[in-house]
Amino acid sequence: MSSEAPVIAISAGDPAGIGAEVLAKALAGGALDGVCRPLIVGARWALDAGAHAAGVRLPDVRFVDVDVPRPAGFRFGEISAPCGTAAVRAVETAAGITARGDAAAMVTCPINKEAVHAAGFVDDIGHQEILARLTGSKWTATMLMTPGLRVVHLSTHKSLIAAAQFVTRATIVEKLHLTRDTLARWGMTNPRIAVAALNPHGGEGGLLGREEIEEIAPAVEQARQEGMNVSGPIPADSVFNRAIAGEFDLVLAMYHDQGHIAIKVHNFAESVTATLGIPFIRTSVDHGTAFDIAGRGVADPTSLIAAIRAAVTLARGRLGRDGF
Repeated sequence: MSSEAPVIAISAGDPAGIGAEVLAKALAGGALDGVCRPLIVGARWALDAGAHAAGVRLPDVRFVDVDVPRPAGFRFGEISAPCGTAAVRAVETAAGITARGDAAAMVTCPINKEAVHAAGFVDDIGHQEILARLTGSKWTATMLMTPGLRVVHLSTHKSLIAAAQFVTRATIVEKLHLTRDTLARWGMTNPRIAVAALNPHGGEGGLLGREEIEEIAPAVEQARQEGMNVSGPIPADSVFNRAIAGEFDLVLAMYHDQGHIAIKVHNFAESVTATLGIPFIRTSVDHGTAFDIAGRGVADPTSLIAAIRAAVTLARGRLGRDGF
């Protein structure tokens, strides 16, 4: 590997899921050669099990063992508290390594929310919440990226009713500032941001909801007055297509599925997640633990490889280039 390749800390995810398998395939397949110097964080027995399931031999890589013993009767595809503990400890350890500057970025394999809760981490709904807890970050956001489309989410892990109530002028303006400032650090200055509408057809002048009139449009106007290149609200059934066509650099979606569906329909295999608002770079696969296929050797490492390449791109301040 190139001596200039950055160190990337990679948390191995829930041992009962496909994280260790796709990680083993990515490491053994040569796709990361010269791209980065991987530093794997997780339960060593889990990575060995993933490599066995994948039918590959692991190369010699640096490894930090989180020291969670293999549970008796361990089986792929089953929720367990020990696996939840291993997953969270891997994230916490990799985050600490990256925050200290011993890695240029961290990449996360998927965790399972039920296993995390079974392990006693009741407030840690997902990676974003864990990282916010570790860093004390008040404002965070999820950005999904796939070649040709980037989406930031106003909210992620909220019910649809709660997500709609979160659509306020203050939260939108805050997320726009967070997005603009983070993207500038990653190499994209003055991004063209489209703000999606919440309601069908943008609310039809208030006939289908007043959020566009009372919250979203005033937030867009305020952001413009504060120097941001922002458009909207734009109906969700057209804004993503316009972004794919090159009119916008990024779309601010109003809730989880509004943005996730667009990304995954456009290019699921290469889609990755990045976290905004924390003091270091974190990217992730854009899929879950896939318990239904875990341990069968059929999991696709494409998203993990893309997430690692994206982490390197962001660490080098080249967002908008190098394919992302």
